[in-house]
Amino acid sequence: MLELSRVEIETPERKLFGPLAFQIERGEILGLQAASGSGKSVLLRWMLGALPEGLSAKGELCLDGRRIHQLPTDGRQIGLLLQQATLFPHLSVAGNLKFAMPPSSNRAQKVAQMLQQAGLGGFEQRDPATLSGGQQARVALLRALAAEPKALLLDEPFSSLDPELRAEFRAWVFDQIRERQIPALVVSHDRDDLQQCCRVLRLNGETVDV
Repeated sequence: MLELSRVEIETPERKLFGPLAFQIERGEILGLQAASGSGKSVLLRWMLGALPEGLSAKGELCLDGRRIHQLPTDGRQIGLLLQQATLFPHLSVAGNLKFAMPPSSNRAQKVAQMLQQAGLGGFEQRDPATLSGGQQARVALLRALAAEPKALLLDEPFSSLDPELRAEFRAWVFDQIRERQIPALVVSHDRDDLQQCCRVLRLNGETVDV
């Protein structure tokens, strides 16, 4: 379970939001709807351990009962999927996935299995630049999952895709989250995205409404 408790984030001039509190169960997908400039991206960066310079935060972030808000980014075991697929251009598809994986002797086998499950069998040596937008998006999610995160944050992850591909990819992503029983937070302005979430919170200034 991913849990936020009494979280407040401030600039030197004003409070962006808070106190904020919610829980996300394993396998649950929580949607967060917020206006531009409300601090939603700052919230995600704080959860990742990358709060922008000049901001201050209070509150706690717990994952499976363990306080993680004071840990460095690489110790939090939280994955991130962004609007644009940020693949490493100098690495192959397989290289991108292996980069995120914990050390093991069977990484090549795991890569092949993940690509096959995503409908990308045989793509191991492909250059990311040769992939379509939908294929890049799938590889980006696979890379996030390859790190074996205990929670996943998604920041407008489907907005760059055309409507038909968007619905297909969203269904696949949400299936992956449920299958792996990962708590997930999805930030989106899109009504269709939010309707597919288990619950939706609306960040309005200092309050969150269900």
